Amino acid sequence: MEAAPRRARRAKWWILPLLAAIGGGAYWYQQKSASEASAPGPESFVTIAQGTVEEVVTAQGKLEPREYVDVGAQVSGQVKRIHVEIGDVVKKGQLLAEIDPRVYEARVQANEARLRTLRAQLAEQQAQIRLADRIYSRNKRLIAEQAVSQEALEDSETNWRVAQARADSLRAQIEEAESTLDGDRTNLTFTKIFAPMDGTVVLQSAQEGQTLNAVQQAPVIVQLANLDRMTVRAQVAEADVMRITPGQSAYFTTLGAMDDRWQGEVRQVLPSPEVINEVVLYNALLDVDNRDRRLMTGMSVQVFFVLGRAEDKPLVPLAALGERVPDADQAGGEAHRVQVKTATGMAPRVVQVGIRNRRVGAVLEGLEVGDEVLLPGAMPAAAAGMPKFPPRL
Repeated sequence: MEAAPRRARRAKWWILPLLAAIGGGAYWYQQKSASEASAPGPESFVTIAQGTVEEVVTAQGKLEPREYVDVGAQVSGQVKRIHVEIGDVVKKGQLLAEIDPRVYEARVQANEARLRTLRAQLAEQQAQIRLADRIYSRNKRLIAEQAVSQEALEDSETNWRVAQARADSLRAQIEEAESTLDGDRTNLTFTKIFAPMDGTVVLQSAQEGQTLNAVQQAPVIVQLANLDRMTVRAQVAEADVMRITPGQSAYFTTLGAMDDRWQGEVRQVLPSPEVINEVVLYNALLDVDNRDRRLMTGMSVQVFFVLGRAEDKPLVPLAALGERVPDADQAGGEAHRVQVKTATGMAPRVVQVGIRNRRVGAVLEGLEVGDEVLLPGAMPAAAAGMPKFPPRL
């Protein structure tokens, strides 16, 4: 019974030194790591290379046809036949669809019959006019010989004038009937729907057998679009829209071809904004050729509006630029201090940087291709002996 407590006491004496050793090792490692972290790291330089840089404004956009038209029905009725399908290429004047014409044919036939009746009545009335005219003329001769009474003369004159008035009324009715007939014939032609332009069928909103009601609004049967020319509708932020002008060069990429650039120019900046989630956005329209049909309606694109471009210039990473020196700015550039590696060590220098993007800027003055500049975050080991920047003027 006493052996077990003795073994437990001996185990406790072994555990305590072990824990002390582990704690000491952890402390030593922590101090070593902190010492290494505080020690100066290796120097980091970047070599100035020659290249091209663009200053751009970016925006998201959608592709849509430059020219399109909703082809609708101008008369009501049942769709009898649709002669095209989505994707078909059609020519102007080509038959697209037909609406059941029987109701409109019946109206035309009825108005043609009414018009014939009115013309027959007019012919009859003209005969009545000639008869009334002869009676009236005879009574005027006989009244001089007192062969007829004054009352008979007046009655014959009245009958002649009434006959003429009835003929005028029939002529007016004939004009009305002709106008109605023209309208019915026009509506009959509307039962055949033709393409108003060359294009591609991109949407079909109606089906054969469907009844269309054109009383309140013209129902759309198909949509035609000219896909040879597309328009990018880019949504530009309120802070950037004043930098976008018509005629400005731009390009864009699509999600399916990020390495391909489509070139174009700004056609218009619409004056009315869209407010999306309390963000004010303006639509800039960019036209692009699409005769190869690679671009499709509704594609999402990334648009780059080119504000400036510098070609074959020394390029310096923006991360290498130090303090700004506004008093040393030159036309078209901004002055910055940098540390340049020389044969005798580090030397401060003021450089002029012009057009830039988010990563690099074009050097106008102060650096040459092949120069090595220090990245500000990398301090050399001999930091204490590094030459100081000259005081700001």
